Amino acid sequence: MARWKDLQSSLWWKRLTNKYALVTLFFVVWMAFLDSNSALIQWELDARLQALEDGIDFYQRELEDTQRQLDELASDPEKLEKFARENYWMHRPGERVALVDPMAEDDE
Repeated sequence: MARWKDLQSSLWWKRLTNKYALVTLFFVVWMAFLDSNSALIQWELDARLQALEDGIDFYQRELEDTQRQLDELASDPEKLEKFARENYWMHRPGERVALVDPMAEDDE
């Protein structure tokens, strides 16, 4: 019983049980964990936002690379012909195209 009275008479107990301290503590706990805009939810949203921003950066780099390729193909007819032959199997009239499977060579 003496310990309880000593605890109640201590300075930190009086400050902790102050009504303003209790309301502030309740408010902090509520905002950090229980509110619909809690700190935990904000942390998850920040992580999602960072992932989306990383995706934007990736697609902007891809767009720049594609634009650079398009400019090269538009300015150099030899590169355009090479691109068409490699990606779309185009050929000149009267020309025969032989496709070689690189995986088939590895099997032998």
